[in-house]
Amino acid sequence: MILITGGTGFIGAPTALALARKGTPLRLLVHRRPSVIPPGTAGVEMLRGDLTVPASLRGACTGVHTVLHLAAEVGDDEERCAAVNVDGTRALVAEAQRAGVRRMIYLSTAAVYGSDGHGTGGHGAGGHGAGGHGIVEDEVCPAPVSAASRTRLTAERAMLATGGVVLRPMFVYGPGDTWFIPTLAGALRRFPVTIDGGRARQSLVAVDDLAMAIAAIAVDGWRPGEVGVLHAAHPEPVTVAELTEALVTWLDVPPPERDVTFEQARALVGDDPRRLRQLELIARDHVYDGSRLWRRTGVRPAGFAQRLAGYAGRYRAAMAAAIERERV
Repeated sequence: MILITGGTGFIGAPTALALARKGTPLRLLVHRRPSVIPPGTAGVEMLRGDLTVPASLRGACTGVHTVLHLAAEVGDDEERCAAVNVDGTRALVAEAQRAGVRRMIYLSTAAVYGSDGHGTGGHGAGGHGAGGHGIVEDEVCPAPVSAASRTRLTAERAMLATGGVVLRPMFVYGPGDTWFIPTLAGALRRFPVTIDGGRARQSLVAVDDLAMAIAAIAVDGWRPGEVGVLHAAHPEPVTVAELTEALVTWLDVPPPERDVTFEQARALVGDDPRRLRQLELIARDHVYDGSRLWRRTGVRPAGFAQRLAGYAGRYRAAMAAAIERERV
């Protein structure tokens, strides 16, 4: 049996479905949102629990073979992030150890590398790691800059101390994405420009490919301490110019009117720290070598253009609904 936290979320829901399709017995720790797997489905248990309330986790790991910890707080509130990501993870680890569970997997983020996590180049530069294929796992020292990434790095360490596996995706897109593609589309609508020719390269992963990889790792026969950290990144990074072209083609985003330098873009976004951080994310290379994950799992991730074309209808509907809510 596999215990899943965050199994109702953006990444957790398709992962739970992928495991259920394999016939893997599941126990879902459910907090607020309903599961995509109907109650009463054979081999699937629902358990109410809250990572910030350790007593609610009592018994959650009894009879469990592997803990798959996908829940996280990704907001800007440091206290809330610490409560969920740090204290909640420690409480889950303690409960797993109490039940004798030795296999644990944690979904983190490549954002733990912080401002040093985009290799040796500057804005839009190449030359990352060996042969330009991206930073390999822990090639640079993590130096997170946000509340979410700082606390998730602490959670990583708690998991790795048990011999667990840590997965680090950077930008995840697909059905349920309310941050990456919508944020980029919104920025292009407000500021229809490219930055330094859109040369910056980004490591993306489609949520369905990531879910299949997580499910494969969960049922893999690895032993504690054997795997460590794995990047979850498509083998081929995508330039911001390619991203922009795809959004214009599939999501009705207006095409850029001009190209600006990074310094000019900073002047456009003003002093808003959140927008400045978003600007840094899309104006600089973030390329990670995910080859170990794909070799280990045997999953063959689809190309960005193919995936976005398949997701376009759901993105358009979700973004139209968001715009309508803003008007109301």
